[in-house]
Amino acid sequence: MVTASRPLRADAARNRDKLLAAAAELFAERGLDVPLEHIARHAEVSIGTLYKHFPTRDDFVAQIFPQRLAALDVIGEKALAEPDPWQAFAGYLEDLYALQAEDRGLNDVLVRDLPNAPEVVSACHRGAGHAGTLIDRALAAGVLRADYSIADLATLTRAMAQVIRDSPDEWRRFLSIYVEGLRA
Repeated sequence: MVTASRPLRADAARNRDKLLAAAAELFAERGLDVPLEHIARHAEVSIGTLYKHFPTRDDFVAQIFPQRLAALDVIGEKALAEPDPWQAFAGYLEDLYALQAEDRGLNDVLVRDLPNAPEVVSACHRGAGHAGTLIDRALAAGVLRADYSIADLATLTRAMAQVIRDSPDEWRRFLSIYVEGLRA
């Protein structure tokens, strides 16, 4: 990635911005596996220009997704503010998977191991912290089946990512069936 030691020329800065915009759009539409050549073409720059600014796909992820993942904090805070533990838990799941359904790239980010994107990892850990608190509250209130844990939520998130990829119009029904099965 281009370092901040020397400011970019105006044309180079424009190309970088075009690449970020193209990547953000294509990731949202098609997921993280969109070919980098398609991003370059969509940005109307050469593949060499893309690699000069973003040598790896992880460089795009590190630039684009921390801001998008900030929505996890908003969702978590909203759920934590809900006084009813069941509504807080179920509402958090609904909001989380709605976010994933709106953005295929975000859907992919939430289920992949991305060690080269520490800000992404940090945002995911914060989201897991909110979820853990919500699970603990629901368990303490006796409204969530007693054997449910954060590990189960991680499994659900991977499953929901697949449902969203394969059947984007069916995720709400799947989630509803799953959540109803979790009531104590």
